[in-house]
Order: sequence, then C-alpha cells, then structure tokens
Amino acid sequence: MMNLSRWKVTLVAIATVLGLLFTLPNLLPASALAALPGFMPKKVLALGLDLQGGSSLLLEVDTNALMAERLTNMVEDVRTTLRNANINFTDLGQQSGGITVRITDPNQVTEAQNALRRILAVPLAGAAGGAEVTVATAPDQRLRLAFVPEAFDAEAARAVEQSIEIVRRRIDQLGTKEPDIARQGKNRIFVQVPGESDPERLKNLIGQTAKLSFQMVDDSVSPAEAAAGRLPPGDELLPYATATDGAPLLVKRHQVVTGEMLTSASPGFDQQTGRAEVNFRFNGIGTKRFGDVTLANVGKRFAIVLDQKIISAPVIEGPIQGGSGRITGNFTPESANDLSVLLRAGALPAPLKIEEQRTVGAELGADAVRAGAVSAFVGIGAVAVFMVAIYGLLFGGVSLIGLVVNGLMIIGVMSFTGATLTLPGIAGLILTLAVAVDANVLIYERMRDELRAGRSLISAMDAGFGRAFGTIMDANITHLLSALILFQFGSGPVKGFAWTLSIGVLTTVFSAVLVTQVLLAWWFHTTRPKTLPIA
Repeated sequence: MMNLSRWKVTLVAIATVLGLLFTLPNLLPASALAALPGFMPKKVLALGLDLQGGSSLLLEVDTNALMAERLTNMVEDVRTTLRNANINFTDLGQQSGGITVRITDPNQVTEAQNALRRILAVPLAGAAGGAEVTVATAPDQRLRLAFVPEAFDAEAARAVEQSIEIVRRRIDQLGTKEPDIARQGKNRIFVQVPGESDPERLKNLIGQTAKLSFQMVDDSVSPAEAAAGRLPPGDELLPYATATDGAPLLVKRHQVVTGEMLTSASPGFDQQTGRAEVNFRFNGIGTKRFGDVTLANVGKRFAIVLDQKIISAPVIEGPIQGGSGRITGNFTPESANDLSVLLRAGALPAPLKIEEQRTVGAELGADAVRAGAVSAFVGIGAVAVFMVAIYGLLFGGVSLIGLVVNGLMIIGVMSFTGATLTLPGIAGLILTLAVAVDANVLIYERMRDELRAGRSLISAMDAGFGRAFGTIMDANITHLLSALILFQFGSGPVKGFAWTLSIGVLTTVFSAVLVTQVLLAWWFHTTRPKTLPIA
C-alpha cells in the first residue's frame, strides 16, 4: 500500500490542480477574472441571502381565487353553449361552490345535459376537466355543475408548480443570480433572492398575476346606468389602473385576445411624445383574431386590461392585421420594463399572497462573511496547532497539506456546480475541515499500535492505512447519509449546510487517505527512515 503508484500520484495531482483552478476565480477581482483566457474556469461561488443581503418571501397560491376564476369561466361556457343550442334558460350563476342554471322548457333538459357534458369533456376557457353535471330533484328543471374535488386538487397542485416556474422566469429576467425558489407544503412557495436591494419591486413583480386581455368596450349603456349596476349579461365594469385616467368602463367579458397569445414584449418609447410604452407581438392565432376583431369594429373602442384593471382604451382607427402593437399609458421606463418582464414570463394561474417577508441588508451580509472567514481561520489554526503538537511537524504538516487540498476541492466543486454558499454552509465547511483530520488521527494511531506490536516501519504504515480505512469509510458513510437526509427534507439554510457537508465527506476521504498516503510514501522512499517520528 505504501508503494508510490503512478496512478495515485497522477490522481492526486489532477485533483489538486483542478481544485486550485476552480477555486482561483473566487480569489480574483472582477477585472482580473475577465482577463483570464477562455479555457480557464470563471464560475465563482455564489453567496446566499445571509452573506450578501437580499430579500426572501413566503408566498401562498390563492386556490380559492383559482376556484372562483374557474367557476366564472364555466358560467360563460355554459351561457355560450346553451345559446348556441337554442336552449332557453334562466337563473344562471354560481351557488355553493358550483353553478346552477334553470332550463325553461322541461323538454330541453336532457338536450341541455348532453350539450353541457360535451363541452366539459374537453376544458374550455380554463374550466378544468373532471367537472360533472347533475340534475337536481327540484321540479323546476335545474342543472348543477360542479368540480370533482380530486380533479380540482390536481388542478391546484399544477397551479403551484406552474407558479414556481413563472416566478423563476420573472426573477431570471431581472438578471438576479442564484435565486432559491422552492415549494413548501401544499400551496406555498419560498423565494430567496440574494442581492435584491428593492424588496417592494420584487413583491410587485412576483405578486402581480399579469393576466392581459383585450376586450371590447360596450358603449350601448350610459355611464350612469353602468354605475348604478344595470349591466347587460356578459358585461363587466372595470376601473382604470390609474384613477386619473377616467371613470370605470363597461366592457364585454369575452376576451378577444389574451396574454397567452403573445410571442414577445419589450419596453420602448413613443417616437412623437417620448413617453415609455410596451411593444408586443401576437402568435398566429392571436394575429388572426386581433385582425378580424379590429376589421369588424373600426371606430369602436377596445380595452387593454391587466389584472382586471384597464391600462388604456384606444379607438380602433383601422384594421390591425400585422400581429404587433403597443400599449401606452402612464408608464415610467422602469414600469414599462417590469410589465414587459411580466408579459414575457407569462401570467400566474392564480394570485399569490405574501405570507412573510424578510430583508437582509448588504452590510449585515458583509459582517456575516467576515465573521465566517474569521471563524474558519481560527478553526483551521486550532486544528494545525493540535496536529503539529501531537504528531510532529512532518506527520502533522502532511495532514495540513491534505486539509488544504480538501478545502480547495470543496470550494472548487461548489463553484463548478453553481452551489450557493450560506452562513450555515460556512459552518458545514468548518465542521468538515475539523472532522477531516479524524481520519489522519485514526491512521496515525493505528501506526503507533502496530509499531508497539513490533511490526516493521513499512508494515506499520501499511497497516495504518489498510486497517483504519474500514473505520474511516463507516464514519463518513454515516455522515453522508445524514447530510443527504438533511438535503432531502430541509430547506433554505439547512440545504446549504447539507450540500457543503455532502461534498466535504467525499473530498475528505480522498484527501485524508489518498493525498496523505502519496505524501508519506514519497517521504519514505526518499529518506528511508529508521524510525517514524510519531513512534
């Protein structure tokens, strides 16, 4: 075992060089990092929220609002279906978590049932599959539509997963590095954005549903009648996003085009007024619909609606068939950019409620970095003093070289994998380095025992590595399993600690056993000692 094998020397050299190369970018200033050759690694270790400051939010997906929206969409589907089938009905509306409608003609009840079952077999306008149609026993020909609970639970779970992806896309487009976005519980999302200095902007960007629609304005009803609540079926009264833009407008509920049909959105400026605006482009379906509607409604107004608030309501001066347009309003350059980000990332399937908010200042994060660095150096220094005092300068020094290689490999692997270093992660790093010398202690003490038993130097050194290896593996496998359990079931800081600990366990076995063995084998074959310094 103490043979100076070529493969061992090569493996140790490669691991040390790679660890150094991937750690080096973390030690260089930005100007020096940019000047490195193209083949050199340039990934740096990302710092977590507690080390560089930032914001964290705990969000809850509003599944009640999701249910209300699905029921509203289903009401419109039922109204359209029954009208197209020439079935007379009254009293259509939501009731007790479902929809009820009264069929006027008893002879059309079965026909209505069949028509509604057909449209609910394939979801329309967001009405999830799994809805069932039941006929009440009342003699007034009422039908009731309701979601199967299991089907809606699956719909809510999909909404949470979709919300996570949309939140991630919105944050990524801000250029923020290493956001931590994870699901917590049944319908909660934990968001951690290191380096974000404006938590209010983050809340507005994440929390806004961003459902964009184009709806025709209904000018057939006077503003006084609309304000009094006398609305025609299929209409709704919506306010402007800014109260100074005017009184609420009566618009058709039917959405001519929606934000899902957008292919691009970007901020810009009006060439005549210089005011900020948002330029957009539709896909093929949106282009055709928008072109047909504008062609048929020249001279009328259509409302651009974002989250049930009107941004603007321009007059259609002519057919718009090119598939592109612009949204004007009281935008600032920043708000125009934020709206573009929201539209590109897509609309949330349900509103998000902010349950908890925390902000860590940059100065507090810098203090944590300094405290972590000091504790790391103190810990390593204490380990160095102990090893040199107990095992001498040679064997203690070899252990410290292995410790340095171990640290380089941990930082290098974390930089290469894009891991985020948190304050608990620093604790895991210090713990790993402190525990790493345990393997050397086991090996050295085994050598001492073999020497006391009368074994030769080479036999004692071989036995030290060979017989201690099983104990070292048992201990580190236990550590690794514990770290994996923490990583699987923990969140946030706990995961950071577990990830650092997992990497450290693997590198510790390599450095404490292989690196130490190569160095001591080189020393033994070079000096041919008569006694071991630790005897």
